[in-house]
Amino acid sequence: MRVHIDQDKCCGAGSCVLAAPEVFDQREEDGIVLLLDAEPPAALHDAVHEAAAICPAAAITVEQA
Repeated sequence: MRVHIDQDKCCGAGSCVLAAPEVFDQREEDGIVLLLDAEPPAALHDAVHEAAAICPAAAITVEQA
């Protein structure tokens, strides 16, 4: 799995951080998503898929390896 984010689309809702805090964080100044792990381990795949599904701005895409 490879995770991609589009910071230009991000609205700073923080849903991704709640779903997968090991993979996503937010910038302090504006809440825009930060990618902590572009290739998370298998144990986090379900959480990453959830984060992508619930992102209100569709700023997260997941590429299967």
